[in-house]
Amino acid sequence: MTPAVTPAATPEVAGADTPAHGRFVVVPAAYVFLLRDGATPDGASEVLLQLRQGTGYMDGHWAAAAAGHVEAGETAYDAARRESAEEIGVSDIALRFVTAMHRTRHDLPIDERIDFFFTARSWSGEPRIVEPAKCAALRWCPLDALDDLPQPVVPHERVVLAGLHDGTIESYTTFGF
Repeated sequence: MTPAVTPAATPEVAGADTPAHGRFVVVPAAYVFLLRDGATPDGASEVLLQLRQGTGYMDGHWAAAAAGHVEAGETAYDAARRESAEEIGVSDIALRFVTAMHRTRHDLPIDERIDFFFTARSWSGEPRIVEPAKCAALRWCPLDALDDLPQPVVPHERVVLAGLHDGTIESYTTFGF
């Protein structure tokens, strides 16, 4: 008879990137695109983007106004609310789930991601830069003019923006496969 395996018998991490069980680890993150309707002269929707800096990931790229890793014991919704407060100072955010994106990079030994994307059209507070060491700028951009977005945009986030723009975003998407 094979003895039962208990969590105490199988440590979670054998090395920095290799779990003891030999499987890859999926890193979850939550992203929030703030949207406002009718803000342009032609009544189009706008999306709030941030210019990343000092994070070590995609610095110099435009990205969702708020985003970050889901912490242990936290839901993706909770992470989206927390990141929105921490990064852009908004609360009471009315989140709408958009898509879960399974993402990978084959050039790295272990880089498997699951990204949960949300939009919000209602919140309390004026969006502002709360972490200036990580965000160089915030900018409202027309969602109907993807070619006019500031460049460069984080590639996997641009896929979601394109799907939001043309209404083709699916509840499950992939990137990098």
